[in-house]
Amino acid sequence: MSRYIRQMVLPEVDAEGQELIEAAHVLVVGAGGLGVPVLQYLAGAGIGRITLIDPDSVDETNLHRQPLYRMKDVGQPKVRAAAQAIARLNPEVMVDALIDRLTPANAPALVAAADVVLDCADSYAASYTLSDVCLAAGKPLISASALGMAGYVGGFCGDPGKGGAPSLRALFPDPPDSGQTCATAGVLGPVVGMLGCLQAQMALAVILGLTPSPLGQFTRFEAGRFTQFHFDGAPETSGPRFIAAEDIRPGDMVIDLRPKDEAPRKATPEALRMPGYGAGGPLPAPGQRIVLACRSGLRSWRAADALARRWDGEITLLALGDDS
Repeated sequence: MSRYIRQMVLPEVDAEGQELIEAAHVLVVGAGGLGVPVLQYLAGAGIGRITLIDPDSVDETNLHRQPLYRMKDVGQPKVRAAAQAIARLNPEVMVDALIDRLTPANAPALVAAADVVLDCADSYAASYTLSDVCLAAGKPLISASALGMAGYVGGFCGDPGKGGAPSLRALFPDPPDSGQTCATAGVLGPVVGMLGCLQAQMALAVILGLTPSPLGQFTRFEAGRFTQFHFDGAPETSGPRFIAAEDIRPGDMVIDLRPKDEAPRKATPEALRMPGYGAGGPLPAPGQRIVLACRSGLRSWRAADALARRWDGEITLLALGDDS
């Protein structure tokens, strides 16, 4: 127990709080720039169990902002390298390492098993999928995003009877303006490090039941300074939801927004390849569901936003990642 004595001295933690931390199960989605400080500080605090999901392998370009990894880890699956590093840091922490991408198919079971969910994926599809699932399950979600020299952290969802908060969709009901990523826009290591540390702190605050709750709290970092506000009264919205590829039905109208040079294989053999679909293009039959597919989900979301202005049927989104 001497390992945790410095945090147990805090009246907000003490022995009872440490027991809560050691009994907690957190789901961490993403083992990159945000996930690394989350993992380091939650494992250091003595979290009992971490389920970590990420499909990627360690690349040398990751190392400037993901110091959990070393040159010898390059080429290894991130979750495997992270689990090994956590075992060296704190062997008392149990890590379930899943080499997989979070999807609407696997998210419900993963969320249901966790006490707190941390969105470190920096992916539109993953963030909104997690938010939808956490809202339905009453599980707290700590979500963050970083790009360039700016980013945010927010506490979403949770049990409505225990001070839960609106969802990510309530705060951001519209598709993002930018489709840039860290690969195209760049990112500074300390920025994601700070935001990941804030995620870890907010997760511990939820586990310990601290007041005021971090749920319903939004913190933005930009131009070297933090700004903060509460969004407890934000109304929920009913925008298009992400589905998994296996959720496509035989009667769905599937539109693949990816050009052939990006994805030689269509989302389904029957899919219509229409990169410019949305404001124009054929409409589904009455009662038919439409599935808009792309790589990240952002083009699908924008197409859905345009389509909703001329059609009021069921629209779903499909993010295929790097599948071709």
